[in-house]
Parts: sequence; structure tokens; C-alpha cells
Amino acid sequence: MSPSSSATELIAHLQTLRSEDNIAGMARFGIVTETAIGISNPVLQKIARLARKDHVRAKELWASGIREARMLALYTFDPKSLTPAEARTLAADFNSWEIVDCAADLFVEAGLDKLIADFAADEREFVRRTAFAMIAGAAVHRKKDPDESLLSYLPLIEAHATDPRNFVRKAVNWALRNIGKRSRACHAPALALAERLAASADKTARWIGKDAVRELTSEKLLARL
Repeated sequence: MSPSSSATELIAHLQTLRSEDNIAGMARFGIVTETAIGISNPVLQKIARLARKDHVRAKELWASGIREARMLALYTFDPKSLTPAEARTLAADFNSWEIVDCAADLFVEAGLDKLIADFAADEREFVRRTAFAMIAGAAVHRKKDPDESLLSYLPLIEAHATDPRNFVRKAVNWALRNIGKRSRACHAPALALAERLAASADKTARWIGKDAVRELTSEKLLARL
């Protein structure tokens, strides 16, 4: 594998690594395996480092529809070149949580924050998850962003805290917890929202709130902050 490898060559290499045992293992973690070859993400990341970034080739890898080729595409897209239109095109194909979470990291790196509100407003489960996975990722990886930029997402979190779909509620919870863990300035407003959700009449909001309260009031976290 090298930077000159074509999408066809990379896919042919991936096919040689097929593992039925790994595919079965992925299914147990709720990963959609219809097009999976059964290659772990650390192995894919190693291949991506050898293949290097190539924006055009990444689009070709994505178009194959193969789970591992799509993960490799996300690792080898050039975030500096990724446009909002391209991100929307990718999002239209999202069908599995680990693809979403990997793409969300790419979108955060590409600075596509303006898509967060649009993704959150989208009724498709995995597109909506993308919004909150992006918030969760930004809270951790974008250390130079002002805390206020993260706190501005709390109303969005509250607005979608009643979405009962598994992959949405987990991402909403994840976003709330990550904002609260970011800094002392973020902790109090995030905890206040978590407590409000924990007292909600809605079952999903209550689960999100209680879980976030538990983490945001842990002695270990309070000591770190």
C-alpha cells in the first residue's frame, strides 16, 4: 500500500483480509455488517497511514459501499478540502453508528460546525446522531475553541433529548457529558441541564439526564476540574 495506490487496488487488498469471525464480532456490537469484510479499525488506520490523504480517491472508496472501504475513505479524506456539500452527500449514506462517529471526527476537523444544526434537524436517525457526535468530538478535540461555543449547543441538546431512538439518545447523552467534562466553566451549565432532564416526565430525557448527572457529579471528575 502506498500513496499511489488506486481505490481499486486498496479495495482488492482489503478483500484479502476478510474475516468471518470479525464480521460476527462486529454484529454483536451493533455494527451494520451487510457489506463488511471484517477488518478492525486499527488495521484500517494503519493502511490509511500508508495510503495517505487523497480526496478524490477517498470519494471512490466511499462510492464502493463496502464498510471497510468507507472507513478507509473517512481516514483518507483531506479535511482541508472537504466541503459542506460533500459532507451532506456522505451523511445521506450513513447507516451505522461507527461510520457516523468516524465521519463526525472528520467533519469537526474540517470545521463544518455550521452543519450541526442542520444535521440535528434531520429526521434520519444516523444524520441526527452525526450532529451530537460532532458536538461530543468538538468538546474534546477543539481545545482552543471558547467554552461559550460549546455551551451554545445546550439548547439543541435539550430540544432533542426526547428522541427515543437508540443511536440518537446515546449521542445526545455523550454530547452533554463531554461538554460538562470540558472545563469548570462548562460543568455548571451542563450539570444544570442534566438535572433538569433527569427530572423530566419524558423517559428518554430522564435517562439522558440521570446518566449525565452520575458522570458529572463523580468525585474523580470534580477533582480533575
